[in-house]
Amino acid sequence: MTCYSLDGLTPVVDPTAYVHPSAVLIGDVIIGPHCYVGPLASLRGDFGRIVLEEGANVQDTCVMHGFPESDTVVERNGHIGHGAVLHGCRIGADALVGMNAVVMDNARIGPRSFVSAAAFVKAGFECAEQSLVMGAPAGVKRLLSDEEVAWKQAGTREYQQLAKRCLEQMQVCEPLAQPEPERRRISDSGLRPKSAQQ
Repeated sequence: MTCYSLDGLTPVVDPTAYVHPSAVLIGDVIIGPHCYVGPLASLRGDFGRIVLEEGANVQDTCVMHGFPESDTVVERNGHIGHGAVLHGCRIGADALVGMNAVVMDNARIGPRSFVSAAAFVKAGFECAEQSLVMGAPAGVKRLLSDEEVAWKQAGTREYQQLAKRCLEQMQVCEPLAQPEPERRRISDSGLRPKSAQQ
């Protein structure tokens, strides 16, 4: 990771968290235990505070930022999909923000809620727990089933395991010129897209 201290504030990363070497952390950033921060993520604590609580993940190319005196927080076991932008908002415990979604200032996403891919959540938006939030501008479409929440929780556990695997095994290497004969696959946890299960 590339870390920069600013105004005397240095990012904090729990030793059990994994932050990819290409991710950038600036200033007032606090990353808790068992978190995963993916390649090219940008967590800019140069105005407000950025917090990932225990077990949260922020995937590739995500951006977290906020206005002065704001807190941009992903609560415990929050799950932030590829390319999402979080600005001065709070993502509740065990909630999911889909790929390329945007969540704006002072929005509060309820615990165990899903923000759909490509949604635009306006400033000040709030939703109850276990809500499905969709659209641009986003609104609550319905409540989520316990089965849908359990599927999300399984995905978050995968990222917590990925953080551990990366800390233990990931290393810089040179690429091979061609695949090995009968190249093995990464082990299969059985997790599949929700649409594949219906």
